[in-house]
Amino acid sequence: MSVALIDYGAGNLHSVANALRAAGATDVDVTADAGAVLRADRIVLPGVGAFGACAAALRAVPGMIEALDQRVRHDGVPFLGVCVGMQLMADAGEEMGTHPGLGWISGTVRHLTPADPAAKVPHMGWNDVIPTVAHPLIETGEAYFLHSYAFDGADVIARTDHGGPVTAAIGRDNMLGVQFHPEKSQRYGLDLLARFLEWRP
Repeated sequence: MSVALIDYGAGNLHSVANALRAAGATDVDVTADAGAVLRADRIVLPGVGAFGACAAALRAVPGMIEALDQRVRHDGVPFLGVCVGMQLMADAGEEMGTHPGLGWISGTVRHLTPADPAAKVPHMGWNDVIPTVAHPLIETGEAYFLHSYAFDGADVIARTDHGGPVTAAIGRDNMLGVQFHPEKSQRYGLDLLARFLEWRP
């Protein structure tokens, strides 16, 4: 089983690849090749940085958007978006202007504005992941977060609390996105990745 970990210059690829291998993946292909994505059995989209810059970098990879659309939306290959990789699943992001996302899950990524002024932004550190609906991949636990923007929209399957409710995970059909970093979340994160590797949506 092959896992395509997409390299578009906007993710901590080494850590994510190591976490996938630690979770049981035997064939992790860190790739910027759309052809490799078209052949993959699982697809992981990491992301670190500003929404607009990440979206532009992903679109700059020849054939990548088309390959993702084919494999994820048409072929139903299991997909995992991590941090900004999750945010890119939305319709748009409002970081430093409004930028189009992939439009896979209806919603907008907006600046995190906690109701409690004592809650700092960026939201950084360990926090609870609380499922809002039953999902085979998301369990209650603690994960590591680092973000200043948050998803606001449909198909929220888990939340955390940071001066108010914040989206921790979104998902529909064969698509899962997590705002936290599984690769930094120790056993909780590795267990999530192991479930993703076995997932048959």
